[in-house]
Amino acid sequence: MTQESDVDSTVRMRIRSLRKARGWSLDSLAERAFLSPSTLSRIETGHRRISLDQLTALARALGTSLDQLVETVNDDDVVIRPQRDEQRGLTTWVLNRGSGPPGSTVAKMRITDESRGPGADQLGVHPGKDWFTVLSGTIMLILGERAIRVETGQAAEFSTMIPHAIKAHGGPAEVLCILDRDGQCTHLHPPA
Repeated sequence: MTQESDVDSTVRMRIRSLRKARGWSLDSLAERAFLSPSTLSRIETGHRRISLDQLTALARALGTSLDQLVETVNDDDVVIRPQRDEQRGLTTWVLNRGSGPPGSTVAKMRITDESRGPGADQLGVHPGKDWFTVLSGTIMLILGERAIRVETGQAAEFSTMIPHAIKAHGGPAEVLCILDRDGQCTHLHPPA
């Protein structure tokens, strides 16, 4: 299959799937898109090429955008690849990549070195709150003068106006965290 036929096939499948998801018959969608039912049937089955004006009318009738109907699909929209920071002993997977609550980032972090981690070299301060849960290992949460152990299955929430850092304790540790914009800048993007 060529890339053009892959896109064509995907668009046809999306049109049909969206129509069925809304519980619409061919006649119902055809009427909403100002097409004949036979034309729509041939479009969905691949027996007719889709013109741009037909595609635009179908997108409008289905309540979606032209971009969403024709966007190509590859692994990059599904597979989240880790970002490694050897200097800080940190591997990060940004899980929401622009989706989810505005201004929030959901990330999984693996901290491999006890002397390193996000903010481990110096305690950081920024507006907001951070939240994390420990998926494996043990985290040492440094909050000002306090050192708090957070074990596998436990979670922590704290004001980020308190000088803070997180470190692995007793071996590598993995956390799932939610960060606001300031937390993302501080913890996921090390200072240059």
